[in-house]
Amino acid sequence: MLSVRKSSIQGRGLFTKARLRRRQKIGELTGELISVREARRRAKGAKRIAIVELSSTKAIDGSMGDSPFQYVNHCCTPNLFIRIAHGRIEFYTLHNIKAGTELTCDYGESHHDGKLPCQCGSAKCKKFI
Repeated sequence: MLSVRKSSIQGRGLFTKARLRRRQKIGELTGELISVREARRRAKGAKRIAIVELSSTKAIDGSMGDSPFQYVNHCCTPNLFIRIAHGRIEFYTLHNIKAGTELTCDYGESHHDGKLPCQCGSAKCKKFI
């Protein structure tokens, strides 16, 4: 149902092979459970990050595993949203999505502090992440 391939946004991205329905859960980001302190240490200076903070003390480093969701790129007009519940990072569709579409989410607050230029190409791009 999903494939990782070259993205026009950045590096590799996650794409759907099948049509997806609105509000459909499509999967979870899995990886190494680490402290927020360790997460922030790993994020400093890293070129590519797949870390999500679960709470004020715990985070998941999705780059430490084989989860395809580590390749979900940021977009200012995303087609997915993330739900963090019970220690899980779940991805749901915001609307119907055609097969072959790159799956994206709005990263929201990040360690980039609004200083990383956004490359999403959306007409409503905020210019920085």
